[in-house]
Amino acid sequence: MERPQAVATLLVEDEAVRVTRFDFVPGAETGWHRHGMDYVITAITDCSMRLEEPGGAVREVMVPAGAAYKRAAGVEHNVVNAGTGPMRFIEVELKPR
Repeated sequence: MERPQAVATLLVEDEAVRVTRFDFVPGAETGWHRHGMDYVITAITDCSMRLEEPGGAVREVMVPAGAAYKRAAGVEHNVVNAGTGPMRFIEVELKPR
C-alpha cells in the first residue's frame, strides 16, 4: 500500500541545529529513516503517531499539541499519521559540537 509522503520544510540550519517542520495529511508517512543526530520533537497539533520499527514492531503513541520529547541519535523508524486530521510537528536536530 502506497502512502502519501509527509512534507518536510527546513526552517533553520546552522552549525548547531537543523530545524524542520513536518506536515502530514491523514495516512502520510515520513518513510524509513535513521536519525543521525540527537533530536527534539515538539507537537504543533495533537499527533496520533504510528511508529513502524525495525523487525516489524509497531507502536501507536499520542503526543498532545505543545508536548515535546527528546531521542538519541540512531533511532530508526517510519512515522505515520494514524489520526483522521492533519498532523504537524517541529523537529530540532542537535548537531555535534
